[in-house]
Amino acid sequence: MHDETDPDRAEAAANLPVAAPDRSLTLKARRLAGSAQCLNCGTVLQGPFCHYCGQPDKNFLRFFPVLLRELLEDFIDFDSRFMRTMRPLLFKPGKLTRDYLDGRRFRYTPPLRLYVFSSIACFFIAAVLATDIIQINGTPDVDVEVASGIQFSVDDDPRLGEALDRLDPETRQEVDEALRQVTEGQEGEDEGDDTININGEPWDRETNPIDVEWLPNWVNDWINDEIEQSPAKGREIEQNPDLIKEKVFDVLPATMFVLLPIVALLFKFWYLFAGKYYIEHLIFALHNHSFLFVVLLISLLFGALADWAEPAGSGRITTASDWLNVAMGVWVPVYFLVSLKRVYQQGWFMTVTKYCLIGISYVLLLSLTTAFVALLSFVLL
Repeated sequence: MHDETDPDRAEAAANLPVAAPDRSLTLKARRLAGSAQCLNCGTVLQGPFCHYCGQPDKNFLRFFPVLLRELLEDFIDFDSRFMRTMRPLLFKPGKLTRDYLDGRRFRYTPPLRLYVFSSIACFFIAAVLATDIIQINGTPDVDVEVASGIQFSVDDDPRLGEALDRLDPETRQEVDEALRQVTEGQEGEDEGDDTININGEPWDRETNPIDVEWLPNWVNDWINDEIEQSPAKGREIEQNPDLIKEKVFDVLPATMFVLLPIVALLFKFWYLFAGKYYIEHLIFALHNHSFLFVVLLISLLFGALADWAEPAGSGRITTASDWLNVAMGVWVPVYFLVSLKRVYQQGWFMTVTKYCLIGISYVLLLSLTTAFVALLSFVLL
């Protein structure tokens, strides 16, 4: 009976109308191997991809310059799905999440891949630009005592004394008083006590350490170790601010990634009776964070271009950069509100109310995350 029905099924399948292929989802004809069967599993092909194993009907046995040219074309064109994803990601709030949940997935870059790419690009550019700013505005090669404050006297440069001698007595007295106050203030800062007090008494590893009863001994020892090392770390950061910056950018990407499931729990909590699975909230969080990273990346690149082209801080590019930041500052909160409305499909009153509650919760969570990143960066220094 099985043998009798198979030809019937094949004939019925042959009579079905064939939909026109989407050119954006298929290979170009000149790249196809032109085989009737899949070279991997032998299945009869009905298009440029095998519907059984997924291998493309692609021929790599060609003249090398042709393959090299196609490789460069792929590199320049990037991923067509990625390019199709950027427009709705930036200008159509909630559309990516809505389409993904409705099953229209293949045309867009997967949410997790989109998040990973946008976050890595954003943090990388931010780290590079932050390093440039520190090298330009900082004074890493200047002596620590000079960098930490104003330390000079009339004896340091005879020309200074000669210039002061030419002043009238009243002005000279005012200048001398100002120099004296600056010098005394700097000496007071140098002699300042950076000792940490525990229970009203100076911390001491042997006589007055931190000892929390409900914490394990190794945790108490670790806390005391950090307190003991903190003055030296503080001086290292003062000498080279780039150290703490490097640790922050080492810790921040992983921290933001770990934060995502918690953000999805926030959406799950405020939409507890919306009848949605946790994974739906997670996909929504991935798309919104990807949008935020892309916006920050655009702002950073445009700001860097303005600083490079117009160091004086005035000009058309600088003005355009300022207006772009203003537009993004307005668009980002509007984007989040509209995306919330489109994905969860509730009335405007409930959407705005939950938007405010989620915003407050997210700000608190982000504040705790920032404090954690700063503390962890200092500990890992």
